[in-house]
Amino acid sequence: MALLEIENFSFSYPRSEQPALREINLKVEKGEFIGITGPTGAGKSTLTYCLNGIIPHFLGGSYQGRISLGGTSIFDLSPAQISRLVGSVFQDPEAQLISPEVEQEVAFGPENLGLPPAEIGKRIGKALELAGIPGLRNRPTANLSGGEKQRVAIAAALAMLPEILVLDEPTSELDPLGTDEIFKVLDILNKEHGMTIIMVEQKTEQLAAYASRILVFNEGRIALEGEPRQVFVRRRELEEIGVRIPQVARLAGLLGRYEGCALPLTVEEGHLYLESILRG
Repeated sequence: MALLEIENFSFSYPRSEQPALREINLKVEKGEFIGITGPTGAGKSTLTYCLNGIIPHFLGGSYQGRISLGGTSIFDLSPAQISRLVGSVFQDPEAQLISPEVEQEVAFGPENLGLPPAEIGKRIGKALELAGIPGLRNRPTANLSGGEKQRVAIAAALAMLPEILVLDEPTSELDPLGTDEIFKVLDILNKEHGMTIIMVEQKTEQLAAYASRILVFNEGRIALEGEPRQVFVRRRELEEIGVRIPQVARLAGLLGRYEGCALPLTVEEGHLYLESILRG
């Protein structure tokens, strides 16, 4: 059984003329790193709201189909139950952090579960370690950089021991260094600790390098799906949808001298690709 299964799922906001999501079908296995991209208004954030309980518990609307986690419908679970299964990280860490100190922020979720102090302490230490920020434990959240705040938000989600970590454009307000920090943390969580990651992101260079599967949303539907190389080789379709293609893949496409299965996606692959061209 898939960890997460979405079957023929559609959703419409109140008074909206068009559905935000249309007949979504998706299976996510434990340990996958799913990257989701697409133009503004394509339904990406709406999907994350359905996964973390914002829909239907805080945003209303009508839906058809099913979203199940481990065989149980997410819509049959309370927000508290969902928070134990799905950890959430949003675009703006400023809006997500509510405590004056890092330790308090990471402890907030476990405390609300009514866990004993010893268990809360263990979770705080482990979550900070997994997020790569054990040294920030006693720091004021107001004094942190954008990248550090986002890693605290990740640690706070991890302290709930979720099955899935869902992130909605967590690097949109970060500089390149902060972006790299977040992706490296997620890569470690995914590859070394088996965490299932579902990440909405516009920075396709990083998605191409780290995600195991890419979903391209357009007009509420999954327009393209597959491994990064399978998706980003479809340059014309992506351009029509309005998705930014990784620069290395774009260069290879313009040169037009590659086999689809060998499309370079990272800087390292691009270097080898150009060397092969120069060697003739």
